[in-house]
Amino acid sequence: MTNCIRLSRGMALGLSGSALAMMMGVTNVRAAEDNVIVEIIVTAQKRNESLQDVPASVSAFGEEQLTRVHATQLQDYAAYMPGINISSGGSPGQTTITLRGIAPVGPGSVVGTYVDDTPLGASNNYARATGFALDLMPYDIERVEVLRGPQGTLYGAGAMGGLLKYVLKEPSTEGFEFRGGIEGSDVSGADDLGWGARVGVNVPLSDSVALRASYFQQNTPGYIDNDYTGEQDVNDLEQSGGRLALLWQINENASLKLGGMWQRLDSDDNASMTLSLAGADPFRARRDLPDLTVSKSWDEPFSKDVDYYSATLNWDLGWGEFVSASSYSTTHTSQTQDATITFGAFFPFYSTVLELPGFPYDPGLAKFNITLDHKKWTQEFRLASSGDGAIQWRVGAFYTKEDSENEQVVYATDVNRVPLAGFQPNFAFALLPSEYQEVAVFGDVTFRISDSFDVTTGLRFAANEQKFRQISGGAVLPTANQPGESDEDVFTYAVSPRWHLTDDTMLYARVATGYRPGGPNTIVLNMPPQVEADELTNYELGLKTIFMDGRALLNASVFYIDWQDIQQIRSFAGVSGLGNAGDAESKGVEFESLFSVSPGLQLGFNFSYTDATLKSSPEDLPNALGVQLPGVPEWSGAITANYSFTAFGGHDANVGGGWRYIDERWSQVVMTADNRAYLLPSYDVLDLHADVQISNATLRLFVKNLTDERAFTGGGVTVDGLDQPVRLDLNVLQPRTVGVSIDFQF
Repeated sequence: MTNCIRLSRGMALGLSGSALAMMMGVTNVRAAEDNVIVEIIVTAQKRNESLQDVPASVSAFGEEQLTRVHATQLQDYAAYMPGINISSGGSPGQTTITLRGIAPVGPGSVVGTYVDDTPLGASNNYARATGFALDLMPYDIERVEVLRGPQGTLYGAGAMGGLLKYVLKEPSTEGFEFRGGIEGSDVSGADDLGWGARVGVNVPLSDSVALRASYFQQNTPGYIDNDYTGEQDVNDLEQSGGRLALLWQINENASLKLGGMWQRLDSDDNASMTLSLAGADPFRARRDLPDLTVSKSWDEPFSKDVDYYSATLNWDLGWGEFVSASSYSTTHTSQTQDATITFGAFFPFYSTVLELPGFPYDPGLAKFNITLDHKKWTQEFRLASSGDGAIQWRVGAFYTKEDSENEQVVYATDVNRVPLAGFQPNFAFALLPSEYQEVAVFGDVTFRISDSFDVTTGLRFAANEQKFRQISGGAVLPTANQPGESDEDVFTYAVSPRWHLTDDTMLYARVATGYRPGGPNTIVLNMPPQVEADELTNYELGLKTIFMDGRALLNASVFYIDWQDIQQIRSFAGVSGLGNAGDAESKGVEFESLFSVSPGLQLGFNFSYTDATLKSSPEDLPNALGVQLPGVPEWSGAITANYSFTAFGGHDANVGGGWRYIDERWSQVVMTADNRAYLLPSYDVLDLHADVQISNATLRLFVKNLTDERAFTGGGVTVDGLDQPVRLDLNVLQPRTVGVSIDFQF
């Protein structure tokens, strides 16, 4: 439970452009034929504007770059943007996002996720948003935008670390478009081949109505063997999805867009490896099993189904622009974990204490299932001034209602997988239904002091109400059927002055706040009935410039974040709750650049440095101060290159690649007498690509992880029921993958 039963590896049971390089952050910028970098338009501040004019640290990864790196999940391209780190639970969808060192140490989201104009994802602590962030297969996506630092004024709750925004391709009345493709790939260590297929179409139905539709299917073969069961290639992965979008241009001033998107993800097991402990503080790993091998008594399948529907009205009133953005989404998530180490060895103890028939029981096997169902309704209205007056303004209102079901069950069997009658119907269970409602009003004003200097100020007031019920029982959880509720009001603000030194160079400063909602707590000994919201303030200075006659781009920022009343999971022996656990700070530098070295050749370089540490902690919680927060690499960076040329009788072609580096990261919060935190090693990965366009067809070759780096992207120490370390279970980056695809476009 998110805050009730804490399992191994940090998991909790219910209560617990053809001529452009893949550059970090400005990867969607294209170079014109004269070798000049052309601006990219983003919607980071809920308006169309040049990325170089946004007074905040923003990156955009475009459709062409997603194609070149053959992205099938966030893990494939996030490291090509500075300041963002992705931790994996073993498959796409088991995804944790960290931005600017704001680590997800509690179950609630610290990074917001949007699809176009509306949020998709949970706001409260009982839908497990932290570990199951939105991880869309990037097909029919125009670009992915990343906004660093708190976005509380425009985007509200849960965007305290920043925002991940998927911008989908728009229907168009301009003409018919068809595109489709197939691919095959070989993954090192897999006996079977991978394959994928996709198709998309844009159909003008009249001069004012257009329809866009797409579908994809992606199958990745398994490459992990299970030493315990003798099974091979256990982690087959299937991703599929589709989209429909209808645009009605009502008149020259108004348009309505209706959309539906569906994604299905099914993983037979996790991409993980089992290692032995070979030391302490920090633990060192020893490989006693063959490469790409795990040892566990139960398979750990994972599935996630997302259904998303939206309606967006844009109306130009002449004196202002009105937007109505509505959405409804459902998300069903199912996960299984092998809980044998945590509970199985203690069946003799539990059966004796409970005086079950035939006690003491022999040690056995335990399996933990979690099922999450989440429904979300949202409505936002915005009205903004138009024109270029000295004062520009915007006001808005937002409402969301979320219903979540959270069912978590631990099953106990003997070593032959026969259920133990004394622990039936299950060893432990918790049902945590919850409801979240929020109403917010917001606004901002931009004061143009001169032609080159302006200041934007924004404010948001949000009020949320939450209800939940804990229904629990079994050997390790209290028997309960108890409701809980909470309500809170939060103000957030932002101030952003910017100074255009020239047409191509801007300096900006930004002070902004954000928060993560608190809420009612679970029934756990010594835990408060309610956890308060944690809040932070971000201070930032930045430079954005294009120079060398438009052939070079450089964006850089420095920041300091003061994070207060952090929500942290507090647990022992598998049972956990939430508490406000002190303060932290994060400070660092982000840098991204792109250089058009010569016609056709672009080079990109980016890096980030992040120092994120706890600076205070309650006396009863022995957090180690001054140690990097979990999931936060101190250094990360990437180098990219792309060369466009004419070959094979006049056909356009590209070759290039990218190198990405992630520094070491702690698996969880380090404590003064810690026996559970593990320092995940640093890693670097090399990706290559090449393509040639022949008529309407594009033939692509790609290699991901060329050197077959064994990179660990998540996981940590597995502990037993007494919180004693037993072994390491680490999630691994996909091994070297070589593939070829052919795409057609008309």
